[in-house]
Parts: sequence; structure tokens; C-alpha cells
Amino acid sequence: MRPGDSERVRTLPIFAGLDDRSYASITGSAFLQRFPANTQLLIEGDPVDFLYVLLDGQVELSGTWNDKESVLSILRPVSTFILAAVVLDAEALMGARVLERSDILMIPGAAIRARMAEDAAFALAVARELSGCYRGLVRTIKNHKLRSGVERLANYLLQLHARSGGADEFQLPHEKRVLASLLGMAPENLSRAFQTLKPYGVHVNGAEVRLTLLPDLRRLAKPDPLIEKPADRQRGPLAEFEAELAETRRSA
Repeated sequence: MRPGDSERVRTLPIFAGLDDRSYASITGSAFLQRFPANTQLLIEGDPVDFLYVLLDGQVELSGTWNDKESVLSILRPVSTFILAAVVLDAEALMGARVLERSDILMIPGAAIRARMAEDAAFALAVARELSGCYRGLVRTIKNHKLRSGVERLANYLLQLHARSGGADEFQLPHEKRVLASLLGMAPENLSRAFQTLKPYGVHVNGAEVRLTLLPDLRRLAKPDPLIEKPADRQRGPLAEFEAELAETRRSA
């Protein structure tokens, strides 16, 4: 692993409290690999042999059932994913696919589990990370169960507005097909939702979004800190859990 990459991995909350010896014992057998776009890293039901750390690029986590597929999360650097499966030494509940050329560090799951058994502080760090994942899942379920598609989209746009530094114009970070899936909507329903938001000052041209009536949009959206994470605690443009059936802070 390159020294610069090691420093980035070390800043993750799950590894930040480790001493040099413990960190080396976990990452000593790890290897960094560059994957081209559209590489399928995991298929649902696969055994999970590694904890993945996304250093550059984007990874899509998805679920399938009965010939249906849904995007659960889009991860950006620096993010870990498939932590719960690694801890349990269980099969993957999600598929993982590289969206663009990505550098991913692969840490053997056995090394993670062995360190947890020997180091209470590391085990606590893992528990904290998984607790964050659980809370993110609860937020996502509340968002999907308690709000209409229009309300979910309105709150999503307000979050993008906050993460863009309060700019009234910004770009959608994903194509609309992916965005619809993340918000639990059919693509045609997403288009209708954007139309519904026009009177609330939402103007869309391709991937460009312009907000002109923020107070009206907020009154419709009714953002709630017990559903949305405050903007200053978000990491990256929805890396997020936009629909985190698995991910908060930096792991899924």
C-alpha cells in the first residue's frame, strides 16, 4: 500500500485509534487494486473475504429480487463497505459494482476479526461504526416510510443545496435513473416529482438544478434532523446515505 493511501485509511474512525503495531497487523496482508469501470466486485450471496476501502472512484451497492434491481447506495472516497458481513463472516446481502475506475484497498476479513478478538478498543471502534450504519438505516427507513416521493426529492435537493455551500445552482451527482432508485421511485415518478416541485422554485435542465424559492421548498419538505443528518456531519455528496441500506459515515 502506498504511504499516502495508508495515511488516508488511517484517518477512518474504525482505524484511527489503533497503534502502529495493531494497524500493521490488520493491513499487512491487504492489497491495493485498481478496477476498471463496471467491474462487479460482489454478487449477492457471495462469501465476503475482504473489507473493502474505496480510495478513489465510485462504487454502487445494489439489491435484487425477482428480476428487480434497486440501487441502495453510491459510495465515494474514503469509504469502507461490507463491514457487517466481514464481522459476521457471512455472505454479502448486496451486490457491489465499480461505476468508474476505482482504487480499492482489500483487507482480509480474517485480520479484522482476529484484531477484534484481541483488541477491545478496536472492537469498540467497529461497534461504533456498525451503530452508525444502523442509525443510518433507521433514518432511511423513516424517510421512505413516512414521506411521499415528492417530499423525499425535496429533502434530497435541500441536502444537495447545503452540501454545495448554499449555492442556488448545483449538479445532480447521479443520473436520474440512479437517483430514482436511491429515492425509492420509478424513473417516471421522479420526472413527475420534479414537475410537482416547479411551483416551489425547482428548475431542472438535464443534471443542472436551480432553486429559486427556498423558503417554499423548505415548508414543503419539512426537513427533520432525526431523519436527515445535519449538513456539517455529512461526508461527501451523499456518501453517504442517500438510501443507505447499509452505509453511514464511511461504511456500509
